[in-house]
Formats: sequence, C-alpha cells, structure tokens
Amino acid sequence: MKKVQQKMLWALSTAMLLVMCCPMLAFAAEEAEEYVPAMYASFWSLIPPVVAIVLALITKEVYSSLFVGILIGGVFYSGFTFERTITHVFQDGIIGSLSDAYNVGILVFLVLLGILVCMMNQAGGSAAFGRWASEHIKSRVGAQLATVLLGVLIFIDDYFNCLTVGSVMRPVTDKHNVSRAKLAYLIDATAAPVCIIAPISSWAAAVTGFVEGEDGLSIFIRAIPYNFYALLTIVMMVALTIMNADYGLMRTHEENARKGDLYTTPDRPYANTEKEEENFKGGVIDLIFPILVLIVCCVIGMIYTGGFFGGAGFVEAFSASDASVGLMLGSFAAFIITIVFYAVRKVLSFGESMACIPEGFKAMVSPILILTLAWTLKSMTDSLGADVFVADVVWASSEGLMSLLPAIIFLVGCFLAFATGTSWGTFGILIPIVVHAFEGNNETMMIISISACMAGAVCGDHCSPISDTTIMASAGAQCNHVNHVSTQLPYAVTVAAVSFVTYIIAGFVRTPVISLPIGILLLIAVLFVLRKTNSQL
Repeated sequence: MKKVQQKMLWALSTAMLLVMCCPMLAFAAEEAEEYVPAMYASFWSLIPPVVAIVLALITKEVYSSLFVGILIGGVFYSGFTFERTITHVFQDGIIGSLSDAYNVGILVFLVLLGILVCMMNQAGGSAAFGRWASEHIKSRVGAQLATVLLGVLIFIDDYFNCLTVGSVMRPVTDKHNVSRAKLAYLIDATAAPVCIIAPISSWAAAVTGFVEGEDGLSIFIRAIPYNFYALLTIVMMVALTIMNADYGLMRTHEENARKGDLYTTPDRPYANTEKEEENFKGGVIDLIFPILVLIVCCVIGMIYTGGFFGGAGFVEAFSASDASVGLMLGSFAAFIITIVFYAVRKVLSFGESMACIPEGFKAMVSPILILTLAWTLKSMTDSLGADVFVADVVWASSEGLMSLLPAIIFLVGCFLAFATGTSWGTFGILIPIVVHAFEGNNETMMIISISACMAGAVCGDHCSPISDTTIMASAGAQCNHVNHVSTQLPYAVTVAAVSFVTYIIAGFVRTPVISLPIGILLLIAVLFVLRKTNSQL
C-alpha cells in the first residue's frame, strides 16, 4: 500500500511539474522566435545615423549627437516601447559593443598607442625629432608633403597609420604653423585611401575575404587602377599643398594657423599635454626606434594571427589575419621593448614609464568614448536591417544599367558608409552582390564594380563623423573632431564628384589607361578653378 502511495505521489509530482513547465516552454518558444522590428529593412533604418551626423555638424557637439541617433534607433527597433528601447540601447548596444572581442582589441591597441606616444614625449624623442625636422624641413609645403609621404609609407592599417603619423608629424607641422585641421585631413586621407590600394594591409585582407569563389587577392590587385577615389585623394593632397589651393572652412583654419592659432575654435584638445617640461636627454632615436619596433611587432602580430608560424605563407597569413588581435599583441610587445630601451639609454626610468600609463589612457578617453558611441550606433542600424535595405536597392538597380552600374555602386557605397560609419560593413554588403551579378558574364565590369564598392566605402568612411578612422585621425592630430569633419568634408566631396564622373567614363571605356588620366586632369582643373575663385574673394 505504501509503495502504491509513493508511486501515485511520484506520478502526481511529475504531472504537476509538466503542467508548470508548459507555460515556461511556451514562453521560451516565444522568446526563441526572433524579434523583427516593424521598420526592418526600410528607409527608416537609415534615419538614426543621418540624424546623428546632421546634429553633430549643426551643434558641433559629437557625444550628445551620437547618443540621440542611438536613442532614435532604439525607439524604432522597439516599436516605441520604453522598456525594449532601454534594454536594446544599453544591453544590446553599448554593452554589446564593449563586450565584442574585436572592439575590445581595438580599444586596448588605442590605449597602448596613447601610452607609447606619452612615453616618447616624456623621453624627449618627439621634441628631438621636431628639432631635427626644423633643420631639414624648411617650409609649410615641406611639412605637409612629409606628412603625406609618411602616411603613404605606413600602409599596414588605418588605425595604426592615424595615430603613428599624428604623433610623429604633429611637432613638425606645429613648428611650421600648419593647422590641426589640415594635419587631421592629411592623416585621414593617407589612412583608409592608402590601405585600400595596398595589397599587404588589413583592408586588403578584409576585401579578399568577401570575394567568395574567386581569387580574392588577384582581384584586389587588378582593381587598384580602378580605385579612383583612393588614387585621386593622393593627387588631391599633393596638389592642394603645392598649389596652396585651400578652400572652404579649411582656408579659414589655415589662415589663422599662419597667424599662430592652430585650432581656430576655442576648443583646444589635449592642450594640457603640450605644457610638459622638455627632456633634452632624448634624441631622434628615441622616437624612431619605438615607431620602427611598433611597425615590426604589429606586422608580426598580424601574420601570427593568420597562422604564419603554423606553416601558412606570408600573403595567406596576412589575408587571414585578425587585425584587432594582431595590433593589440604588436603594440603590447612594442610597449615592453620601449620600456627596456629607454631604461638602458637612461632617458626614462621604469617608474617614469609606468607613470605614462594613466596619462596615455587619459589622452585617449575622448576617442574611446566617440568610438564606443559610434559602434553602438552601428549596432542600432544593423538591428534595423539597413544593410538589407541597401542590398535590395542595389540589386534592383543592377539590371539594365550595366555601363552606369560602377558609378551607381560608388554612390550607394558612399551613402551607406557615410550613414553607418563603416567601410568593411559596406564591403560585406556590396561586393557579394557585384560578384553574383557579373560572375561568368563580364569579368572586366566585375573588377571595375568591385573597385567602385571599395572606393565608395572609403569615400563614405572618409566623410562620416561617426567613422572610427575619422575619429582616430582627430585623435592623432589632437584636433577637435567636429572641426576635422567640417573642414575635410568639402575636400572629400570634391574628390567624390570627380570620381563619380570617372566611373561613368570607366563603365563605357572599361580601361584605366583612359579613365584615370581623365580623372586626374579633371581634378586638377577643378582645383585651379577653386583657387582662382578664392583669390578673387
């Protein structure tokens, strides 16, 4: 009897447990069903970044502008419900961005570079290089051309380019009264535009990964002559410098810089860091050695993540590399080597090197905040299906417009990268569409269109105030971020307009031998007209 009661008790308990679990299972099934917002893959998905960009340009205040864009994205995603808006903005957005392994690696790399720059300043390396450069670089033109040359030589990664060129050339351009806005433009224009035409770079690795079913590296190399925006940007920098043809807001900044005001606006970022006592123990080697070590270590770090030491070839390892981890490992190794180097040379003790850690971190707080908000805004647009919307638009326009398609793709890439602040995301959306549209039909048009994808993505990234490269360029030049964006925009738009015309020509002639020289001549002619117009004002 007792056993029967026990069996009945177990049966009853099991039944009650099943009854209790039914609602839980139903709830779990409901949660497992993916939530799709009503505005998904519609025009509204592009509103949050557009609002953030417009507000930043109008108010000159980037933090609140980015947060307003994030908040609008959260509201659109939640269907105007309070709880889901807050959880999406903070849990999925900010916390999600800061918990992403790639993003964290970039932030660590950024902090380590800030510490290295602080150490180079404390050791007297930057000041010594400034003294050396003042003896060898005699003019404003020379200072700007030297900045361009160094930017072209450091083609491995755009983040690395921005902060390295800024730390090395800032004392030189300051000495010759080049505005911080102009320095920021030169840094930004030799970051992504140079990386996107360098076969050995983190950008080349990213692009080749998106060309499925094809020899990605071979296509990348063949697309270089058609990358009109990148090539014309380099021509633009050299022509602007030699012709002294600045226009727009940049002209005001340059005129004020000649009078001694490098900033123009009241905001003077990092002004306190420039009032340190100069260390005369240091020499030029105390700047050059850490930079060279940083370059070597970052290259080794990147090929390490690509499996080079596991048997992969150099090019293969670079293509498969993880830029975030590689740059982080490389910068940390350079940090350790630099500490030992300065201690051996007795220009900076171990304690003084350690004191640079919080100072370097503080110098990077502003770009870290802007990057975090920019990544969060990107996650909002991703959750609203902005990439799906743009892909559908491009696919719909790919039929019947074959000769004009490169120019159309260039414009779409510009707009998408400008709105989302990401070049690599734009590559990922557009390149597979282009490959599918032309694969096996017209290989030349596929190459031109892939190049248009890359050029448009770099152009939009170059113009966008929420682009991480633009933020890094502001940090490298120690320039107010909105000043950098507003002075750079007219230059980038000028090159974009000429590139658009050049892609129209390339769609018909289908050879860079004709289209590229026409684009260069057209750009120089535009600069002559702008220069003459400015001289008459």
